[in-house]
Amino acid sequence: MPGDTIVHRLDPRTKLGAQIAFAAVAFASTTPRALLWLTGPVLLVLAAARVHPIGALSSLRFPLLLLAIAPILEGLTLGPPWFSSAAAWAPGLAAYRVVLILLVSATYVRTTPVRETRAAIEWVLPGRAGRFLGVGTGLVLRSLPLLRADLRRSRDAVRARLGDRRRLDARMRVVALAGLRRAFGRADRLGLALQARCFSWNPTGPVLRFSRLDGAVWLGIVGLLATVLV
Repeated sequence: MPGDTIVHRLDPRTKLGAQIAFAAVAFASTTPRALLWLTGPVLLVLAAARVHPIGALSSLRFPLLLLAIAPILEGLTLGPPWFSSAAAWAPGLAAYRVVLILLVSATYVRTTPVRETRAAIEWVLPGRAGRFLGVGTGLVLRSLPLLRADLRRSRDAVRARLGDRRRLDARMRVVALAGLRRAFGRADRLGLALQARCFSWNPTGPVLRFSRLDGAVWLGIVGLLATVLV
């Protein structure tokens, strides 16, 4: 999403470095107090990028559902009291740690154009490997919203034809097959479009420049990594 916030103005390499440093600190933090301290910077980043926390969590609802399964399964017992909060405590902290990392990543995705992400990856990994990874990342980021929209349209079409009265497995099969057909069709059209436009492994990407703001953020990144080492 376009914008003029502080996070939007940062160089994509700076934002990638900040994500890596934050993830390192998050995985090194194993106590509730440390994770609580990390929650503050995450909220500040969301506020600086003008990303509402509830909206970010809503966009991550499917990963959040998967993360919630581990502590629930770990806490279940075969007898009274049927659920042990002590057993679910450690997996719950681990899940919360991943949620914080996902929120930072969601801020990056919302504030960074795909072209800049590709240019940053190709800068970090020079050569054909970096270009291959950059192209793949760009295609994934552009294709996921389209694939989700295709699945949503297929589900709406099933409902419009009273398909919601059928069994759950039958509805899932219809929607999944329709989604796969659309995905393969998009892949074929994408390949033809790349050939028609003489796809190049060495395109001219955006110019990346560090600013004073990036320098201040890199000082914070170094500080975060120093805390991990200490």
